[in-house]
Amino acid sequence: MSTSIYDFNATLLNGETVSLDTYRGKVLLIVNTASACGFTPQYAGLEMLYRNMQDRGFVILGFPCNQFGGQEPGDAKAIGEFCQLNYGVTFPIFAKIEVNGDQAHPLYNYLKHQAAGVLGTEAIKWNFTKFLVNRAGQVVERYAPATKPEDLSDAIAALL
Repeated sequence: MSTSIYDFNATLLNGETVSLDTYRGKVLLIVNTASACGFTPQYAGLEMLYRNMQDRGFVILGFPCNQFGGQEPGDAKAIGEFCQLNYGVTFPIFAKIEVNGDQAHPLYNYLKHQAAGVLGTEAIKWNFTKFLVNRAGQVVERYAPATKPEDLSDAIAALL
């Protein structure tokens, strides 16, 4: 059984597999993203958080997902170009994954189990659900899609 997020691997948009142990000692915000969602403008707020706090040991990990309304239909190249051209994203974006169901990425199964959502449900309800992870790799909090990135700055700063 996994004891922290460091037990998982994930694949970046460029196809490189990365151990999340790479991020050991950092405060992380893990977000399932989409390019054609009403919450997509949150990329701007996420990028601002990242740029303002990355020097203090903060990293955002974006995981594109097409399970909600087909709002992330593109391939890795299209996702990367969209994020860069529209929002200047510089934080790591991973290959498209599923966050719910039988094909859900093991990292997301772990995150959902560690921090259940509203009324104790584990399923991710929509794009831009956010998980805040402390420097020890433990999930501290789960935030709803409607929670704006800028509203997380105090919680993130407290862990830095």
